[in-house]
Amino acid sequence: MKRQYIIIFIVVMTLITLGIGYIYTQPKIEELDYNTFVSYLEAEQVKEINIKNDEILQVTMNDDKVYRVDNPQKESMKEYFLLNGVAITNNRLIQEAILPIGSVALIGIIFFIYRKKGFSKDKLQLVNANGQKNDESSVHSFNNVAGNEEAKDLVKDIIDFIKDPDKYSKLGAKMPKGILLYGPPGTGKTLMAKAIAGESGVPFYAVSGSDFVQMYVGVGASRIRQLFKKAKQSTKAVIFIDEIDAIGKKRANGPNSNSDEKDQTLNALLTEMSGFNNNSGVVVIAATNRLDTLDDALIRPGRFDRLIEIGLPDINARRRILDLHIKDKPIHSAVNMDKVAKETVYFSGAMLESLANEAAIIAANSNSTEIIQDNFEVAFYNVIAGSAKKDRSTICKDDCRITAYHESGHALATKLLLPENTVSKVTIIPSTKGFGGFSMSIPKDRLYKSKQDILSDIKVMLAGRVAEELIFGADNITTGASNDIEKASRLIKEYVIKFGMDYDFGLFNHDAANMNADSAVMEKCREQMKKLYEETKKVIENNIDLLNQIAQELILKETLNESDIDILFSNKKSA
Repeated sequence: MKRQYIIIFIVVMTLITLGIGYIYTQPKIEELDYNTFVSYLEAEQVKEINIKNDEILQVTMNDDKVYRVDNPQKESMKEYFLLNGVAITNNRLIQEAILPIGSVALIGIIFFIYRKKGFSKDKLQLVNANGQKNDESSVHSFNNVAGNEEAKDLVKDIIDFIKDPDKYSKLGAKMPKGILLYGPPGTGKTLMAKAIAGESGVPFYAVSGSDFVQMYVGVGASRIRQLFKKAKQSTKAVIFIDEIDAIGKKRANGPNSNSDEKDQTLNALLTEMSGFNNNSGVVVIAATNRLDTLDDALIRPGRFDRLIEIGLPDINARRRILDLHIKDKPIHSAVNMDKVAKETVYFSGAMLESLANEAAIIAANSNSTEIIQDNFEVAFYNVIAGSAKKDRSTICKDDCRITAYHESGHALATKLLLPENTVSKVTIIPSTKGFGGFSMSIPKDRLYKSKQDILSDIKVMLAGRVAEELIFGADNITTGASNDIEKASRLIKEYVIKFGMDYDFGLFNHDAANMNADSAVMEKCREQMKKLYEETKKVIENNIDLLNQIAQELILKETLNESDIDILFSNKKSA
């Protein structure tokens, strides 16, 4: 490979040297009018005439001076020149071709290098489940995957199929050709695919959907064929395509859709999957967090036969995932991991891994030999909101007061409207992720949300703006509620057109019917939002004293935890 680059370098430098040499050896060309040229010609002072093109003559004198002369373009012109004893050429000098030929050659060389580096089939990254060469054994197993027990059960027979295909062939069973793992980012889809390969003891060919997206038509399809060819050579293997939505999106219906590079790549994938022999021992696993965008032909039986959801872990799964990530870390005996698991609702496996790592970093920064509970507390908020700003000297008292009442409104509404939720922390300390403060509400693990829960969630989102209006006046509300309004608007829209909970619109989903939300839907959402805002205002008004107490405590302490808020509420009840 080095020899090729040395040869290319020598060729390029030679072309450049010849081009520069040609430029500097060319005589200076001056303009000459035709009448003067004729007088020189008749005086036998012209040595050579080069007919450059239909417009220009290049005239060389006996003293080697060169002139440019307008071409008269007469039929008898050449005969006239020859009669005067002048040599005539009507082609360009060979040297003049050096630059354009060199340019073309240089472009060709660059294109060759680009093709070799960017599009060579041999550069396709094919590794096993441990990121090693294909001939090395994989060490991943289901012991590395905490939670997702249902998903494990759904793939165990696939592993058995790969290990012992004859067992199923005798009963006429066919091995599924493909498994599609879908779910939110960070839930362990890639880890599950590696575990399947590890449990099966077969090579693991891992690629990303973006590896097949190229600007040149046909390159992606060629890579697909190369991938499957290599996998089939292993007899038994797992092909894993991460982020398959990069090539598997729904195809266009236009007349020119077949010429699209992504469509050709998808067609190649569909063809390869259809060409599998039954029980061949090669299974394709794909992962996506955008299942709704995939082409129907990709997820039909015979292609990806099984669609398996890899969802967010429940409290028990979170505890097992945390145990997996802290097993090699020195944890203080007083650390309550059950409490950490309870507070990390809606955390993905990747977020839990980050939490454990952040806690270890924080402990190391404080020169501690063990990770304590406070390290997990700080890490928790670093993961979701970023670390607290150290320098808060530039934040004025008025902004602190506004933030205190805004966050107190959220906390108060949560305690009153969602009593099953835990308000674990309320703070007015700004974070590095741009939060001026936040109120952390931890819901219970639930499979479903009731209509009342959704309406209460929206009210809690609106409570920060309500508190600002009640304390500072309608003309002094701030931009602090922008994120709350965005989330509330999204939820109220789903309430109306997705969940079918609105009385007027009933059980009808506009998105499923490929209908854009019309003006009636938008008006209904505004109407509902206004109604919920007024209801929230009444709740806060009826508990304005408690709002003031929480806000004052926040201004004084900057941060309140669950026990601080419970004390304020118990004092209110006893009074």
